[in-house]
Amino acid sequence: MKLTVAITGASGASLALKFVDNIPKEVEVFLVASKSAKTALKLEENISISNYFQNKENITIFNDSDISASIASGSFGVNKMIILPCSMNTLAKCSVGISDSLITRAFTVMLKQKKDIILAPREMPYNTIILENMLKLSQLGVTIAPPNLGYYSSQQTLEDMENFLIGKWFDLLGIENNLYKRWE
Repeated sequence: MKLTVAITGASGASLALKFVDNIPKEVEVFLVASKSAKTALKLEENISISNYFQNKENITIFNDSDISASIASGSFGVNKMIILPCSMNTLAKCSVGISDSLITRAFTVMLKQKKDIILAPREMPYNTIILENMLKLSQLGVTIAPPNLGYYSSQQTLEDMENFLIGKWFDLLGIENNLYKRWE
C-alpha cells in the first residue's frame, strides 16, 4: 500500500508522528508537513520532522512547496491519504478545491481518483463554516475522523488514548493492528 500522510498546522501534530511510527514497514509512506505543522512540532515538542524520520526506510519526506512531487500526480498510484491533524485552513481549502500546496494538491488528486481520504480535524468547537466544510467533504466521500476517544477500551494513560485513536485511523485505512482493546 502507498499511503500519503499529511501533517498540517494544528496543535497536537506530534500525534501524527506517533501514527507514522506505528505504520507497518510494508506500507510505503509519503510524508508531507506544512510550514505551520513544522512550527507546531518545534514549539510543542521541540521536534524537527527531517531529523525525526531520518532512519526510516519506508518513509519518503516531501516539502509542502514541492508541487512536482510524485504524490501530486494520480499516475503515481497512491492508495490512501490521511491529513492528521487537519487544520481548519486546510479543511477549508480542501472543501473548495484550492490546491496551492503539495498537501492540498495531493488531496485534490486523491479526491478526483476517488481514493480513500481521511481528515482528522483537531480544533474545537466547530463553528457553522467548519461544519459546512466537513459536510461538503463527507458528501464527496471523504471520511471525517477527528481524534475522539471511545472510553470502552479502558484507556489508563495518554499513550493508551493515543493508541486508541491511531488504531481507529488504521482500521479506517485497512491497516491491521492491535493498538487498542476492541469491544466484545
